[in-house]
Amino acid sequence: MHIILHQPEIPQNTGNIGRTCVATGTGLHLIEPLGFRLNEKEIKRSGMDYWDKLNVTRYIDFEDFKEKNNGARIWYATTKAKRTYCEASFLPDDFIMFGKESAGIPEEILVDNEEYCIRIPMGEDIRSLNLSNAVAIVLYEALRQNGFLNLEKQGELHRLKWKS
Repeated sequence: MHIILHQPEIPQNTGNIGRTCVATGTGLHLIEPLGFRLNEKEIKRSGMDYWDKLNVTRYIDFEDFKEKNNGARIWYATTKAKRTYCEASFLPDDFIMFGKESAGIPEEILVDNEEYCIRIPMGEDIRSLNLSNAVAIVLYEALRQNGFLNLEKQGELHRLKWKS
């Protein structure tokens, strides 16, 4: 799987998303301009000591991304979509794009990709979820649909053993 952040603005969100990507073996794709520098301490604090394990790629703009990932199947997470993320059928190599915190994905991109636009259901009185939470929700559904490929199925206790 791959996560695309289109012009992210808040370093802590990108750091949290990077940590989730490391935990799931997911590539992170950052489309500029970024609202921060990648060496900022907020990113490293949020991503903790995982940032150096992250498979991250930067792009000048969306056209640069499309050129370097020709034929990529992209899902566009937006509050404006008609269908929910649970209605999508994710494939193992899919990309899921999320927009910047203040404005989402530009409508010029959405209007050309309506069939791949998905949303997370939420109440009428809320504009959107936190970006890192939204990424985790949709990414884990995509991973679930693909059998959590290459992810550990069960952890072990630190001091004790499971009884069964």
